Amino acid sequence: MAKKALSPGPRGQAGARGGGERIDWPATLAVGRPRELDQVQWRQRLAPPPALWLIIVDSSASTRRQGALSAAKGLLQTVFDQAYRQRANLAVMTAAGRAPQWARQGLKASFALQPWLAQLGAGGGSPLVEALASARAWLARRRRQRPHERQHCLVLTDGRLHFDRVAPLGCDTALVDLERTSIRLGRAQQLARLLDATCWHIDQL
Repeated sequence: MAKKALSPGPRGQAGARGGGERIDWPATLAVGRPRELDQVQWRQRLAPPPALWLIIVDSSASTRRQGALSAAKGLLQTVFDQAYRQRANLAVMTAAGRAPQWARQGLKASFALQPWLAQLGAGGGSPLVEALASARAWLARRRRQRPHERQHCLVLTDGRLHFDRVAPLGCDTALVDLERTSIRLGRAQQLARLLDATCWHIDQL
């Protein structure tokens, strides 16, 4: 008795088997309609490439004005929740005092950052330029190690610092302007242009 020809399934849907594999119909039919299972070409169902979210927070003393840092912490909570739901890798750096500090470097998003977020306060100067330089070098190294990872950067700052030579970070970048004072200098928007970043004011989010 002749073996029954394979069919794409109901309504033309591609067949599937365990392990997440599906029939690669173009490759299979390129050599003729399959009559036996071993003539079928299979392809692995690919997961989307992993994402990295790098967040740089300017928590210098000036961000304490008009509740800017408090608003930023609310936004950070939302971002952390989204990163966790999307199973993204998360890196967080703060820029305050004498030197920037890493709070997390590219690990899976988790609730481990909640104590850090609760204790985050404003004070000192803003080593944001140094933070951006450190982040740029770290991202470049990570791209070499993980070329398929999708990198995104979020910078939160009021722009009240001196910056002359700032270069783009080499990935999709967004800057959130935390300046809330009655007289606004608009420096964060200037910084966003240098970083080739989209710019949003904290009160728009």
